[in-house]
Amino acid sequence: MLSVLRGIPASPGIVVGPVHLLRWEVPEVKHRLVDDGEIEAEIARLHAALDKARERLRLLRARAEAQVGPEEAAIFDVQLSILDDRELANSTVALIRQNLGAEKAFDIVLLEWRQHFARHTAAMLREKVGDLVDIHIRVLSLLLDLPDHDPVDVPPGANAILVTHDLTPSLTIQLDRNCIAAIATEAGTATAHVAILARSLGLPAVVGLRRALTALQGGEVAILDGAEGTLVVAPSESEVEAARGRMAEEAGQADERRALALSEAITRDGTRVTVRANVDIPEEAEPGAQSGAEGVGLMRTEFLVVGRPSMPDEEEQYRAYKRVVQAFRGAPVVIRTFDIGGDKLPIGGFPSEANPFLGWRAIRMCLDQPELFKVQLRALLRAAMHGELRIMLPLVVTVDEVRETRQLLEEAMAELSERRAPFRDDVSLGVMIETPAAAVACDTLVRDVDFFSIGSNDLVQYTLAVDRGNANLAPRFTPFHPAVLRLIAQVQATGAAHGLDVGVCGEMGSQPLAVFVLLGLGIRQLSVSPRSVADVKRVIRGVRIAAAEDAARAALAASTAREAETLLRRRLRAELESSAL
Repeated sequence: MLSVLRGIPASPGIVVGPVHLLRWEVPEVKHRLVDDGEIEAEIARLHAALDKARERLRLLRARAEAQVGPEEAAIFDVQLSILDDRELANSTVALIRQNLGAEKAFDIVLLEWRQHFARHTAAMLREKVGDLVDIHIRVLSLLLDLPDHDPVDVPPGANAILVTHDLTPSLTIQLDRNCIAAIATEAGTATAHVAILARSLGLPAVVGLRRALTALQGGEVAILDGAEGTLVVAPSESEVEAARGRMAEEAGQADERRALALSEAITRDGTRVTVRANVDIPEEAEPGAQSGAEGVGLMRTEFLVVGRPSMPDEEEQYRAYKRVVQAFRGAPVVIRTFDIGGDKLPIGGFPSEANPFLGWRAIRMCLDQPELFKVQLRALLRAAMHGELRIMLPLVVTVDEVRETRQLLEEAMAELSERRAPFRDDVSLGVMIETPAAAVACDTLVRDVDFFSIGSNDLVQYTLAVDRGNANLAPRFTPFHPAVLRLIAQVQATGAAHGLDVGVCGEMGSQPLAVFVLLGLGIRQLSVSPRSVADVKRVIRGVRIAAAEDAARAALAASTAREAETLLRRRLRAELESSAL
């Protein structure tokens, strides 16, 4: 029987394939007592489960190393070290000898360890809680003889639709594109970590599919539409045929989209717009450079860290930045310094916080950890020798943060000079405008920075007090709220008055309707996912700046986001229809 689960569009594309459920959660364990004569057998069961868990982790590590490299594969070393800790087995055995079943004994020990680590004063140990949860799930699943739901178990070529609650770093690194064709999660929004990664990997995705794990059994044939935000379960033959027809149609339009992506982004009345690419991982550099983008408007360096047990050293970072700069052959490449925190957390060295989006993150963390920050700055200065690299600072709210960074840049240059390492000393420094404070007071920054880049994801979140990762609030997360549009207009006007480039690098720049209003607000630089370049250029080439400016003025005067969106949609439709005549 046909059923449709509706979520939030996260990454476009259509996939027809079997559902693969990933229930990565600690199972419920019932209290079970054993007789004295059963104790040794329970201890043997425990050691067998620990051995099998080690075997699986080694397999996962080897697979990750082959696919994404040794640095990323190191995430599993932490979990292997936990399994090898003799105290873990000894504590569990002690409880088994008190006549507890092996699964309950292990459950109690892991709960105690997780509580202990969560309260620890050392941030590195607090962050091991995530690894303990993975170990907790893995070993209990073996002891309870539950299905092993690791993504690695998906058969090659299965074209599966992975359905899970959310994707943690340790799960994300296991994704194999030869097995998994699409992602659906119960949690998240279009601007959450999983959605950004799905777009980066070129995987169709739907997020915010609440209660999907309850509604599905696994193995069902389904149609995932990442553009519509739907998962059609057990479709009819005609539904499948229609979906495959749309897939073929999209494939047939590849040449047309390629030509459009490579065309110039010039409006109907002759205004040129710069369209650059967002890059999340170095592996995206080469395809991004072929996407029709004129450089990189945002490289998110935190994806070098997410899922890692340690920070990458200077040499590793230098190679990553150099690869991206060289791929774009002299075009500007804007690299954002670590925006660690919020929904992008490393495995170690970061505190657990009740509200990480408002916590110790981004430029705050970097300035409080100057030696860590200077490693990145030195790598960036060295990579700048290979092209037009620009440095961008995230979550800046005061000019003091810019000035402190410039001081650290001077120190980094002095250290490189002492080592006689080649570097550029004329690298442009810009800031992300992603809080109301930065937008309202952007005039206080103009003398100390070279450019502004509006991060629409966080600007919407902080302006509207709406968590961008909360699926329950997704309808309230809108860039068309008059407050957001007015802040963007203010930043653009201030930047233009002082001769600064002003761009937009959040997900707003990839939405056709948002592109229309941004053009009307004066924005002439956009940074989007490589897959969105053609769609963005289609809008730019189909409208007139005069029409966009009229529409933007009307949207700025609107009372609500819904009113602004409705009038923008009506005017964009009319503008595109007139261009087709």
